[in-house]
Amino acid sequence: MIHLIMGLKGSGKTKKMRDSIEAALATASGDVVCIEYGKNLTYELNYRVRLVDSKEYGIKNSDMLKGLLSGLHAGNFDITNVYIDNLYKTIGDDRAAAEEFVAWCAAFAQTNNMEITITISDDPALASDVIKPYL
Repeated sequence: MIHLIMGLKGSGKTKKMRDSIEAALATASGDVVCIEYGKNLTYELNYRVRLVDSKEYGIKNSDMLKGLLSGLHAGNFDITNVYIDNLYKTIGDDRAAAEEFVAWCAAFAQTNNMEITITISDDPALASDVIKPYL
């Protein structure tokens, strides 16, 4: 299953994501991973959350992020929840690439029995038909 948290800068997306991570830690039967751009959440999240800085790995587009997600899963089949903070900072602000990535994540999550939550800094009114079902 995939969830999107979409809103303009300052609308509370990261706080919603943090709250969701805390809830997942309480109920998840597996590991929780958070992919962020930079190390902004290091001291805000529980130590049991595996933080991955996409910037450290040179992730610059959706194909690279797909590879990172696939590699994380290949190395740990116990991952049940993945959070991606600020998708546009990680892959660039190409809406078509973001839509394609979200569709890929939906299939990947279903195949691998995990939940993926992504924050996107954009106006929810501009969400495409690909994005809307996950808001």
